[in-house]
Amino acid sequence: MIQVLFVCLGNICRSPLAEALFHLHVRQAGLSSRLGCDSAGTNGYHVGERPDPRTRRNAQSHGLELPHRCRLLTADDFDRFDFIIGMDEQNIANIRSLCHRTTGHYPPDTQVMLLGYFDPQRDPDGPVPPVPDPYYQDEEAFEEVYQMIDRCMDPLLAWVTKR
Repeated sequence: MIQVLFVCLGNICRSPLAEALFHLHVRQAGLSSRLGCDSAGTNGYHVGERPDPRTRRNAQSHGLELPHRCRLLTADDFDRFDFIIGMDEQNIANIRSLCHRTTGHYPPDTQVMLLGYFDPQRDPDGPVPPVPDPYYQDEEAFEEVYQMIDRCMDPLLAWVTKR
């Protein structure tokens, strides 16, 4: 089974939403027996908590439930997951740093990537856009994050299944 891990800073806004949306797209594609996913944070502020209430409300407005409990990215995740998808450059730097500190090497670029790489609205000649952290913003920012993550899912799914 191919395993995908979504990672953001605290695992309360972006990555649990990406996990739920990926599960949805995988189910809709009939690939649940081939693909699995989880989410984690690079920082332990919220370990054991449910995702941010604003993220849960936004997800519910789209018919999604977020049963996830926040957890910290661990060294074992580099062996358990085929792909680790970060939301922004700082997440990617933190992921790479943890891998290097715990294994003595950096993960391959094909294992650790930005979710924005899969955004069909991005400029292919420009930088890969981050999924912005909505934590200090209003409800509209949570909806914008939802829309960006959702439109990345089918291209990500197609990419993962070709590996």
